[in-house]
Amino acid sequence: MKNIYFLLLLLVTSTLSAQVSVQGVVKDSIGTPLELANIIAINKETKTMASYAISNDKGRYKLDLEKNTTYNIQVSYIGMKTFSEELATKEENITKDYTLQNDNTLDEVQLTYEMPVTIKGDTLVYNADSFKDGTERKLEDVLKKLPGVEINDDGQIEVEGKVVSKVMVDGKDFFDGDSKLATKNIPSNAVDKVQVLKNYANVGQLSGVTNNQDNVAINIKLKEGKENFWFGDVTAGAGVADDNGLYIVQPKLFYYSPKYSINLIGDLNNIGEVAFTRRDFFNFSGGFNPPSQQSGTNINLGNNNLGFLTLQNNQAKSIQTKFGAANFSYSPKKTLDLSGFAIFTSSRIDLQENRSVRYTDSDLGIPDEDTESKTNQKSDLALFKLKAKYQPNSNNQLDYAILGRTSKESQDQNFTSSVVGSTLQFEENSPYSINQDLNYYYTLNDNNIFALEAQHLIQDEDPFYNALLQNDPTNNDASPEDRDPFDNTAAGLGFDQTLDNYNVAQDKRIKSNQLDAKLDYWNILNNKSNINFTLGTILSRQDFDSNIFQFLDNGTVFDSSPTFNNGLDTNDVAYNFSDLYLGVHYRLKSGMFTFTPGFSAHAYGAKNTQFGTEYKDNFFRLLPDVNVRMELKKSENIEFNYRMQTEFTDVTQLAQGLVMNNYDSYFTGNQTLKNGTSHTVSLRYFSFNMFNYTNVFGNLTYSKRIDQIRNLSNFESIIRTSSPFNSGFADETFSAFGRFQRSFKKIRATLSGNFTYSKFNQFIQNRRSINESYNQNYRAQLRTNFREAPNVEVSYRYGINNNKQGGTNTTFFTHAPTIEFDAYIWKTITFRTDFTYNETRDKSRSLNDNELWNASLSYRKDKDAKMEYELKGTNLLNTQSRFNTSQGNFSVSATEYFIQPRFLTFRVIYSL
Repeated sequence: MKNIYFLLLLLVTSTLSAQVSVQGVVKDSIGTPLELANIIAINKETKTMASYAISNDKGRYKLDLEKNTTYNIQVSYIGMKTFSEELATKEENITKDYTLQNDNTLDEVQLTYEMPVTIKGDTLVYNADSFKDGTERKLEDVLKKLPGVEINDDGQIEVEGKVVSKVMVDGKDFFDGDSKLATKNIPSNAVDKVQVLKNYANVGQLSGVTNNQDNVAINIKLKEGKENFWFGDVTAGAGVADDNGLYIVQPKLFYYSPKYSINLIGDLNNIGEVAFTRRDFFNFSGGFNPPSQQSGTNINLGNNNLGFLTLQNNQAKSIQTKFGAANFSYSPKKTLDLSGFAIFTSSRIDLQENRSVRYTDSDLGIPDEDTESKTNQKSDLALFKLKAKYQPNSNNQLDYAILGRTSKESQDQNFTSSVVGSTLQFEENSPYSINQDLNYYYTLNDNNIFALEAQHLIQDEDPFYNALLQNDPTNNDASPEDRDPFDNTAAGLGFDQTLDNYNVAQDKRIKSNQLDAKLDYWNILNNKSNINFTLGTILSRQDFDSNIFQFLDNGTVFDSSPTFNNGLDTNDVAYNFSDLYLGVHYRLKSGMFTFTPGFSAHAYGAKNTQFGTEYKDNFFRLLPDVNVRMELKKSENIEFNYRMQTEFTDVTQLAQGLVMNNYDSYFTGNQTLKNGTSHTVSLRYFSFNMFNYTNVFGNLTYSKRIDQIRNLSNFESIIRTSSPFNSGFADETFSAFGRFQRSFKKIRATLSGNFTYSKFNQFIQNRRSINESYNQNYRAQLRTNFREAPNVEVSYRYGINNNKQGGTNTTFFTHAPTIEFDAYIWKTITFRTDFTYNETRDKSRSLNDNELWNASLSYRKDKDAKMEYELKGTNLLNTQSRFNTSQGNFSVSATEYFIQPRFLTFRVIYSL
């Protein structure tokens, strides 16, 4: 690895020394510097664009050119005559100023060559071909090379540190609510322009009165010739590993015309290439945002999905997936747009993990635990969306959308604990939800705008849990150290202890019904200020039923009665919540500042009924918020936010009957729980300098939570019983994130880091302790961006995870250097490879290290060839397992998880 760093440093040094710089100032006829002027250098001999620049706010520009070469320089600016001259470089740097003359007859500047990057207001336009070197296959390969654009670890697009909320292709939504499907599937050879739309407003009528600073969208402009034709590719491949057959089939087809579009994506494989994970499914918003998200009320409907083990880095011992998705848009007339999508994903996953768990305080009597687990997961997930947009004129817009989700999942686990012994666990769930959205926007005149937004959600969840634990019925009356670990818990639950096994189970049913609606009115006072009034409501009802029982050997069901919690191990709870609020916000632009202070006044009502008793909580609260934005330059700003929120829990926290979260975790709710309150302050800075391609982003966030719901937990061995209450001790979180990126000619350097500190109070064995965690992650990266030569990316990640839990202090260190290499050879062969080394250490020793190496070699006759042949290898070093660390409220754990072995596949790709 040291040799690789040395070679890269040598490459950087030789690249920088082989060029000279041409820099100066672009001015108008009276000497005023021109910002965003375009400067292009065209190699006179090859007739190709060699370098380009965009002038900054002081009119300065800089071109990096080869020594002893002649160029044609073009300088242009909208509304002015394009200036051209011939320039010959020598061995020394050149200083050259340019003066442009007015030309009012020109509405648009015509250039011989397209600028790689242009700025039009809040829109950045990248010419994709200017950044391609021939190794790209998908959209993400192009986006990674664009200055200011990142692909994060989840495959989502980030611009200015903000996740892109919408991806469009030729102005038509592409699977609204997710950008990963676009980056992984749209072919790179179809991309002409990438338009980054900052401060994006979904509704044009509201663009001037709403705060859209956090909204970023991307529109992909297709190349000429892609309209009214099917394009895309179909991949089919096979291989052999450990005498098992490998297969992969990936059709990806697209059709676009001015009137309608169709996108079809499929994926069928058993080699671990997960096209759409469970996490992607549950995070997929479908473009739905609650109308009350800025109201100051945060109500949690809960998450009653199964306790699925999650994939680490999308890796497991065995992964088989099926994925299909279809997206369409249709405009039968100019005033009506119809669109929608359907997604189905199915997976069969085998996981194997070894885990070491260390609990908070050794003097609390909780033994540390080592576990081994083998898990089989089955998951079938589906979602669909239909949307209609009717806009008869610029003053009226009516939107309706419906989003449906359904799933059928199960998890079968063989679990062995050093404390409890062997346990078989089974879980299944078949939930569904239907979300409907109705919006109407009306502009009365230039000074008065109305917006009605309403959203209705129906959700039904039915998780089932079953555990089979070992039991020796002859030692029930023995001393505590000689009993089975589960005996005391079984006695407390009232189970039959005369059987050879404890076969325990629980049924749960949670139904949710929620209406979230608001009416907004904006009065535009003048061209610098407006006032906004909001009248809104949230009406929610949840019903929760649960029952714990035991299966006997003869197959009958034994309804037990616990000896604690007043004998309650069933639930039948009805929970109603209401929020009626009025919000007022004033927006003022003054110089470089935009101030948006405001508040919302809420009348809250909460009622839950269970076991014949009713509890009500009605109160009034005023919630302030403020946003201040300072526009230092067109591409440099500072933003400050403060928000106070009222936080409400879901019905399961209120249920007084005993709930079995797991065989070793039991929970009893609190009918009289009250709301919590949070204060959040954030400061964000962003700068994108087109003069030297420096991209700087930073964010500071502090949050303090008061009267938060915390659990009183008591352990018997490792078996935990918890009950919630409103803690009088505040919890705090502070986070800092920063990224610095700059291009040095053909080299792009990136430095990033984040730091998170959290302090929360926990209550265990009737004792209060303060848990503190300090998490730090840093990354340094260098990437070349040559058009002809091979490209290399080298990065190094360093992480520190420090946790102070009670009297326990643990620290883990992570080192992860990575190198990626891609080359386009003889205009026919593409070679790509990546290597990662991971090491996890504590303060005294190395806990685990592993290496991952992947590579692919593909051949196509030329860039326009229909057929491509690829040999791809994953995990070439045949690494068997990887390692990670994590922390919970009571413990820290280190986990070894096993991954798929070395796979070699041969693939054929046909491009339409």
